[in-house]
Amino acid sequence: MQNYNIMELMICVAARELGNGRTAGIGTGAPCAAALLAQKTIAPHLVMMFESGGVDPILPELPVSVGDSRTFHRAVMVGSLFEIMQTCSRGMVDYAILGGAQIDMYGNINSTMLGKDYYDPAVRLPGSGGANDFASLCWRTIIMSVQDKSRLVSKLDFMTAPGWLEGGESRAQSGLPLNTGPYRVITNMAVMDFEPESKWMRVISINPGYTLDDIQSNCEFELLKAPRIFTTKPPTALELRILRDEIDPNRHIIGR
Repeated sequence: MQNYNIMELMICVAARELGNGRTAGIGTGAPCAAALLAQKTIAPHLVMMFESGGVDPILPELPVSVGDSRTFHRAVMVGSLFEIMQTCSRGMVDYAILGGAQIDMYGNINSTMLGKDYYDPAVRLPGSGGANDFASLCWRTIIMSVQDKSRLVSKLDFMTAPGWLEGGESRAQSGLPLNTGPYRVITNMAVMDFEPESKWMRVISINPGYTLDDIQSNCEFELLKAPRIFTTKPPTALELRILRDEIDPNRHIIGR
C-alpha cells in the first residue's frame, strides 16, 4: 500500500534530478518544494534563483509567490527581474522547473490561455512570468504536470514557453542557444524525456501503480517508449519526513 500521494511522488522525483552545486530557476509551489527537498538531501549546494531577484536565499518557509519577501531571506544577492533574466541569457542557470496547463509532444508549454481566440479565451491563465526566458535560455527544463488528455495535447492553444518547437533541429534553427531545452517531464504516472533525434516525448520510467496503457490513454499524442523502461523509485521515508515536517508542514502543496 502506498504511503504517499501523487504530489509527493512528483516532488521527490523532480528533486532527484537536481545536481549539487548547480543553479536552478525556481517558481513557487511544487518546483520550490522540489528544490528545497534537493537542498536537504542530495544537493545541499544547489543555488535557487527566483525571477523577482532573489539568489540563493535561505527560505524560512515556502514562499507564496516569486515576489514574496521570503525569496530574499538571507540571500547572497537581492537583484531584479532584469538581472535574473540576464543571468539566464549568459548561460549561468542550469535548470528551470516549470508547469503548464498544456504540454505538447515536443515539450512546448502553454500557461497563457485556453480556447481558440486569444482575445476571448475560454480560460485566461496566469501567463508566462519568467517561464519563457527560463525555457528559452536555461540548459535543462524540467516540466511537472498531472497527466490527462487535456494537459498532454497534440496542439497547444497558445505557446507560452518553447520546448523543442517542431522537433528535430527546429529549436537550434530558431536561434535559441544550443544544447538548451526540455529535459524531463514528470507526471503522476511516468517520467518522460525526449528522443534525441526527433525530440518527441518518450517514456523512460513508469510510476508505481500505473502501466504503459494507463500512460498512453491519458495522453492525446502517441508517446515513444525508451529501449529500456524503468520503474520509478517511490519516495523514501527520509524524503517524506523532510517534505512533510520541514518543507510543507501545513500541506499547502502536498495536500492533506
